[in-house]
Amino acid sequence: MGKKTKVALAIAAASAAAWAGTKAISKPQKRESKEALQFERPIIIAQHGGAGLAPEHSLLAFERAAEIGVDGFTVSVRLSKDEEIIAFHDATVDRTTNGSGFIKDFTFEQLKELNIGYNFEDLEGAFPYREQHILAVTLRQLIETYPDKLFIVNIQDSPDTYEGSLMPSKLWRLIEELNIQYQVIVTSPYSEQIDRFNLYAQNRIALGAGEGDIKKAMTSFTSQFGHLYHPKVDLFIVPLKQGVFNYDSPRFVKFLSELNVPTIYSDIDDLVTMNRVIRQGAMGIVTNRPDVAEVLIQKVSQ
Repeated sequence: MGKKTKVALAIAAASAAAWAGTKAISKPQKRESKEALQFERPIIIAQHGGAGLAPEHSLLAFERAAEIGVDGFTVSVRLSKDEEIIAFHDATVDRTTNGSGFIKDFTFEQLKELNIGYNFEDLEGAFPYREQHILAVTLRQLIETYPDKLFIVNIQDSPDTYEGSLMPSKLWRLIEELNIQYQVIVTSPYSEQIDRFNLYAQNRIALGAGEGDIKKAMTSFTSQFGHLYHPKVDLFIVPLKQGVFNYDSPRFVKFLSELNVPTIYSDIDDLVTMNRVIRQGAMGIVTNRPDVAEVLIQKVSQ
């Protein structure tokens, strides 16, 4: 046996011993169940109110999705100049409105002067709301309008901005004031924002995984050391695929569910895929097309 072979075998033996040692001392730690996640059937969530049918984050979108019968909504939030929590995804108003500039530079009253439906293109390629005035709304307005719906609130302001530094505490104070701990899941692309929010919430609110949390879970899942993974969030909202990561896996869903962390798939706008991911164990789907999901809503509600 050559020297290189002996070294390789020694490394392999040491790795196996290390794996066995961690397996013996590390036990999976399930997340404590959160009230907002107590569903007995798959749930259907309208993305930004159902952005495929009406202007995103408009009352029109939320009203239409609610009439169809969705279980809740995703709402991206940003802080305005006067520190209102606005239902808005982008950092600027340019993509969706007839205006230009950063959300952080507008007061809420100034934002209401813009038409957030100006650039909405319907399924026929028309722009039906250019002659109307579709108003921006606050998170408070939405929650007070729909007290029976689940809200997945997505903090979009970066933690290294002034607005991002304020958002976790302001969001917590709003949730606490309205007493809606059972109705809200808080998430963000930035895992740091979720951690900051939880400094106030102290695990009293269901937390969605940020990008860092998702990558950590997938890396653990695909390695031999999945037993070392201890989630610090309560829900994963993931696309089917992102970059090199493929989340469309019943085994990945099972890996998380054994830790009491359900999975919801986002951006699912066709009925075939909706049904498939539900069959493979997902807790639900997020869709821009609640009208397409209406058949599924009726099916799971029976």
